Amino acid sequence: MTDDSKRLDQLCVNTIRMLAVDMVEKAKSGHPGLPLGAAPMAYVLWSRFLRHNPANPKWADRDRFILSAGHGSALLYALLFMAGYDLPLDALRNFRQWESPTPGHPEYGLTPGVEATTGPLGQGFAMGTGMAVAERFLADSFNKPDLKIVDHYTYALVSDGDLMEGVASEAASLAGTLGLGKLIYLYDDNGISIEGSTALAFTEDVSRRFQAYGWQVIRVADGNDLDSIETAINNARAEKDKPSLVMVKTHIGFGSPKEDSASAHGEPLGPEAVKATRENFGWPLEEAFHVPEEALEHARLALQRGREFEDDWTGLLDKYREEHPAEADRFVRQMKGELPEGWEKALPVFDAAAGGLATREASGKVLNALAGVLPNLLGGSADLAPSNKTYQNGFADIGSGQSGARNVHFGVREHAMGAMVNGMNLHGGVIPYGGTFLVFADYVRPSLRLAALMNVPSVFVFTHDSLGVGEDGPTHQPIEQVASLRAIPNFTVIRPAEANETAAAWKSAMESSGPVALILTRQKLPTLDEKKYGVAAGAARGAYVLADTEGTPDMLLMATGSEVSLVLEARERLLSHGVKARVVSMPSWEIFEAQDQAYRDTVIPPQVRTRLAVEAGSTMGWRRWVGDGGRVIGVDRFGASAPGSQVLANYGFTVDNVVQTALSLTGK
Repeated sequence: MTDDSKRLDQLCVNTIRMLAVDMVEKAKSGHPGLPLGAAPMAYVLWSRFLRHNPANPKWADRDRFILSAGHGSALLYALLFMAGYDLPLDALRNFRQWESPTPGHPEYGLTPGVEATTGPLGQGFAMGTGMAVAERFLADSFNKPDLKIVDHYTYALVSDGDLMEGVASEAASLAGTLGLGKLIYLYDDNGISIEGSTALAFTEDVSRRFQAYGWQVIRVADGNDLDSIETAINNARAEKDKPSLVMVKTHIGFGSPKEDSASAHGEPLGPEAVKATRENFGWPLEEAFHVPEEALEHARLALQRGREFEDDWTGLLDKYREEHPAEADRFVRQMKGELPEGWEKALPVFDAAAGGLATREASGKVLNALAGVLPNLLGGSADLAPSNKTYQNGFADIGSGQSGARNVHFGVREHAMGAMVNGMNLHGGVIPYGGTFLVFADYVRPSLRLAALMNVPSVFVFTHDSLGVGEDGPTHQPIEQVASLRAIPNFTVIRPAEANETAAAWKSAMESSGPVALILTRQKLPTLDEKKYGVAAGAARGAYVLADTEGTPDMLLMATGSEVSLVLEARERLLSHGVKARVVSMPSWEIFEAQDQAYRDTVIPPQVRTRLAVEAGSTMGWRRWVGDGGRVIGVDRFGASAPGSQVLANYGFTVDNVVQTALSLTGK
């Protein structure tokens, strides 16, 4: 490499650094330390390795890059601007401002080129692992020996904080187990966190830990040595059977008076320190957001490279289409997120005469019916597949080396599972799902929240949904979990009452543009007659009239899940007391809320004020539906260890209690 090339590379690195410094300084908030230290490794990756097209950020076979250390967002925005994404310099000037495309932490769907919403540390690490799983799945599904239409890497920049988080440890362990050789993470090893030196709380040997996970570990002693970083990434790419962690020793706040100090992490440098930093890099003292034309021109070569990358791939896809037209069409459809025509015909209809089913069992039957028509259905459970009924029978396991693998054994790693499901979704081309017990939704919650924030259609299967779990006791009996899930904005919760509602719930999940949680029972429930009750159509609207009476009802009985059959029975008993009750099944509040007011009023008439809701969980939120004059039979304390039917009875989930409560409301 010539001296002029080295000079130009350094100019580009310093441009990225100073753009980040100026963003943080103008916003008077942000994190300048990481961009100053990590800019060289990011520049080498983006200028010498990353296959992407800034003019088409959604090109299917691009390499994925995640800034897992999302607090360093100014670094990513500088990279995107310099490379020629649709992110003008004015957007950088409005860093962290109202309605700006450059928020404090990267947000998927807001900023072109941002592959994942990051900021909660460790999440990006785990989502990248999910992306690598999706890449391998699609490559195994479509590639031919001479026609590899899926062939890209997943990269991330991770920090000390990322590696401290448990979710990253879970994902790293599974990535090593699966041998994800196209997963390469650059570790910004600067030894500083918010409270000071990482030695305060993080003294482990990271290299040996990751080697124990099954990763290749490569060290770069000097984070400013561009050639050493390039060599390390080349060595990482050469390893086909292990993920790689490239440990790059850096200096937080490099080049500033706050270098190697905790104060460089999360606050502006300040005018005097910025001046000193400018002087150190030979930067104009008075010109904020200075971008040397030579540096911009060099960085914008990414546009030309990107066009060539995509054009070459498009030619490959055309050749693939000539030789394998049906598979090519399926690939394109899957990458667009489209479902095959007529897929819904595979949904089973359950016969009431065949007897009852636990909704987890019904869910397993629906999942396996869909597996036959949705070849990109990909997922599994956190070591609970036999209980969650999330295994696709007749298909191999991811990592087994067998063709047609669709089942992911996440192990007892709920936190990583949720994030990986999101990462698979972000990658595209697959329909991912993950399962565990409802009470452990708390372990998945950060990923559920991010799924909602990113608006990705991840499917989460939560079984063992109530006191009906029984003998396992209060540690395994969910109480507040459904209410807490309903509290997440842009998140759909569906708690079906029986088998046919469960089939409708899966249909809603497959058609949803955002995340969905399916809340399912361990215990058997009576199956409703689809022809009599119109369950599928009703459940599709979130709530519906399951059983009615002539004229205006005296009261409404509302329930979800296992309690629907309970109130149906109570309704019959109430008739003998002269009370005409309408039964409303409400599998999904969120879907019901999305219906027009006219429909909602036909289901829950405003004039009928006497209302009783029954749900084996927290009563939080039900006041909206029952009104001030209504009542809720629910659970606002922890459960107990005993047979499930006995626990439910002792907590008031009996026909007698429902009837007596209803009669007290009506005054009869």
